[in-house]
This record gives sequence, C-alpha cells and structure tokens, in this order.
Amino acid sequence: MCRSIHRLYNIHPPVTTEEIFDSARQYVRKISGTTKPSRANLAAFNSAVQEVADVSIRLLGELVSSAPPRDRALEVARRR
Repeated sequence: MCRSIHRLYNIHPPVTTEEIFDSARQYVRKISGTTKPSRANLAAFNSAVQEVADVSIRLLGELVSSAPPRDRALEVARRR
C-alpha cells in the first residue's frame, strides 16, 4: 500500500483525533488517486474521509492489547 502509513494503535502518547483524520485523508487520497479533488468530487472526497475517520476511531476504541504501548519517539527514530 503506502510506506508512510503508520501504526495508530497502542502508542504512547495516544493518537489525537487530528492524526486519525490525517491518516483517513491520506488513505482516501491514495485509493482515489488524487491529492486535491475537483469541486465536483469534493463532497464525496470529504464524506469518505469522515467515514474512514469515524470507523478508525471506533476500531481504535474497541481494540484490546496486552502488550505495553510503544513509545512514539522511538517509532519515529526507527523510521529515520
């Protein structure tokens, strides 16, 4: 898929709603093949971002893990 998609679950500090929306926007951009939709497609694009973000928020809220949370700073350092 896309190398720049990062884990949002079981991270300390926890992800923000803004980060979830940014990830949803990135996903919709990837599958639609456009970074800036035309005016004719803007409503559909924004609706898709909202739906993906809503589902992601629900999923992250329902997941359970027995593993300790990963340190966000270490994850960023590994990516570099």
